[in-house]
Amino acid sequence: MRTRDYAPGGYRYIEGVFQYSAGVRAMPGFEIVRVRFRDPVPLAEGFERIERYLGAAGRSPAAFCACELRSPAPFSEAGFRAFNEAYVGVLERWGIYREGLNPIARSNVCPDVAPPPAPAFHAFSYTRPAGGTVPSFVIAGSGEVPEGRANYRDHIVASGDTSPAGMQQKARWVLGEMERRLAALALGWADTTDTQVYTAQDIPAALARELVGRGASGRGASGRGFTWHFDRPPITGLEFEMDCRGVGTELIYE
Repeated sequence: MRTRDYAPGGYRYIEGVFQYSAGVRAMPGFEIVRVRFRDPVPLAEGFERIERYLGAAGRSPAAFCACELRSPAPFSEAGFRAFNEAYVGVLERWGIYREGLNPIARSNVCPDVAPPPAPAFHAFSYTRPAGGTVPSFVIAGSGEVPEGRANYRDHIVASGDTSPAGMQQKARWVLGEMERRLAALALGWADTTDTQVYTAQDIPAALARELVGRGASGRGASGRGFTWHFDRPPITGLEFEMDCRGVGTELIYE
């Protein structure tokens, strides 16, 4: 995986697809702060509120480095691309998305209960100046399919299989992708402060053991617990997604 510095924002990112990067890590002299909206905020309003929030914090839009979205239901592949093109348009106007490179890490999932009526912001992260040497990062969400292929449907791991064995196979692939992304930023599970799991399927014992058993520490992805969201990944046919982060400050935005 290739990484690049995004100097205007004070962070380094893993190159991903056009709609998002695979993860971000604060550069020396900066830290990442996560801000969660108390309730989901529609996309256009969310961008406006984020811009105001950053301005009040003395930061430019370039400091925006990651976000977590909620959508009404999984998209078709064509629908997902159309959504992403509109989303990236705002980042382009902010001067963040340039020449096909998008430094912003992202997760976008679909609540199975009480979904928002339209795509909305759940949370966002930004950089601010700070001392210290503790890693500060956000790893973008990944479902059980490789990124950057011609389509999703032909590459889904254990496609259509939501049995315990199928879910375990999906989880193994996603955990491996989380580890690849962490490693690209010189990080590991021990550096995380939270791991989020998104699925509307059961988490059987075998899958839970996968979460617990990863990593040299033996505590794996759940060393500090994990947060299970009863949500679906954003593409029809996907059943399991994860992301993780290591941040020292998390706030609620009313």
